[in-house]
Amino acid sequence: MVSRLIPVDPFDLVIFGGTGDLARRKILPGLFRRFCSGQMPEGSQIVGAARTELSDDEYRQMVSDAVAEFGGGRACEEGTLDAFLKTVSYVTTDAKGDGGWVELHGKMRDATVRAFYFSVAPSLFGDLAERLHRFGLATPDSRIVLEKPFGHDLATAKALNATLAQHFNETQIYRIDHYLGKETVQNLMAVRFGNMLFEPLWNAQYVDHIQITVAETVGVGGRGSYYDKSGAMRDMVQNHLMQLLCLIAMEPPAKFEPDAVRDEKLKVIRALEPVDWHHIVRGQYGAGDNGPSYREDVEDPKSRTESFIAMKCHISNWRWAGTPFYLRTGKRLKARASEIAVVFKDAPHSIFGADAGRHRNVLAIRLQPNEGMTLDVTIKEPGPGGMRLVDVPLDMSFADALGPEAEEVPDAYERLIMDVIRGNQTLFMRGDEVEAAWAWTDPLIEGWQARHDVPKTYDPGSSGPEDALMLMHRDGRKWREVKA
Repeated sequence: MVSRLIPVDPFDLVIFGGTGDLARRKILPGLFRRFCSGQMPEGSQIVGAARTELSDDEYRQMVSDAVAEFGGGRACEEGTLDAFLKTVSYVTTDAKGDGGWVELHGKMRDATVRAFYFSVAPSLFGDLAERLHRFGLATPDSRIVLEKPFGHDLATAKALNATLAQHFNETQIYRIDHYLGKETVQNLMAVRFGNMLFEPLWNAQYVDHIQITVAETVGVGGRGSYYDKSGAMRDMVQNHLMQLLCLIAMEPPAKFEPDAVRDEKLKVIRALEPVDWHHIVRGQYGAGDNGPSYREDVEDPKSRTESFIAMKCHISNWRWAGTPFYLRTGKRLKARASEIAVVFKDAPHSIFGADAGRHRNVLAIRLQPNEGMTLDVTIKEPGPGGMRLVDVPLDMSFADALGPEAEEVPDAYERLIMDVIRGNQTLFMRGDEVEAAWAWTDPLIEGWQARHDVPKTYDPGSSGPEDALMLMHRDGRKWREVKA
């Protein structure tokens, strides 16, 4: 199987926050890998912009160090890094002042696509958007890329969208969610809409329930001050898990085009029912051998912010009426794993008797680690002695199925940045999507704040609070094991 490169036009990419952690860990190494693969055309340039005083050579050294540390060790021809660094330059720029903007304008060229990556705090989005126009950097075809959070609640999301709309139209705004750039997430759409096998079964008549889990082994670490103002609900559910839920539950779009896909995702969000308080479990990790407790990490002994949340949701439409969706995410859990599991109903009648046990088909989509899919099917256990049944997985990990090609699959940021340059918004969130997600999320947060709920403490390295297990047990179900 040969990977096919889709060329892009020459581009000028300005990274505001070009000395920051995200630029060093993801954006710059990702761009180098695209250059290494031959997808960064001649005539393109990357411009770092931040308040730090650096020369071009000093910035290139920083980029070189970032590629060495976070580039993933992908093999490239000798001299490729030097060639890549020649496309990189730097301008000291003040997002809230006038410093550096004239110099930045001087670097822009008329014959290229212009993209501006806002890898900065959301409080600077409006300032950057205004200055891009005031100093003549923005053209009618320019694109801006925004990192989450897209607001703190519905009111701030609306205000942010309104501010951006003063300077850019919706077709120019790319709200990035790196989960949507994962190969397996996009394969979810291919599995659903490219195979006659699954789509007829993808509804409440055949699906018992769906589980979406995003588990992390790390704590909040150095993000304590930010995270304690957000929590798992704002940091993960409102965006990452919501997007996965939309892709698993949406109707087939008329075409695989940006607005057609996003229209169907929006319908899912608007069909979500309010969640009863007893269908929500919030938790905080306690202290353990490998680190301090959540409250110690955020330096607030009375914090009521959740580092874990699990909930049972319902979608009020014909396809999913009565089928529960269980969402779960947390920090300091037993393994780092992201998975969507579609659990199908039992066969209506077992001809094998009670001794055969209970068996179900489960389609599990693994987002990380070891991206791939498994389908549990029931077969006869080998050997004599009667009809004993056992569930075995039909396993398709990308590394095994695609061989060496799988190792060359672009990571999420590589793919999404190239989509920005192409002008393809399919894998990016639209403004009304963001606002609809907040409109569903806000009442849940306001509810537990009004009740003064205190998150349940759970042990680091566990699967979360016991109450989360009971959330499923009450329904006669159980969570799938969190494992790497």
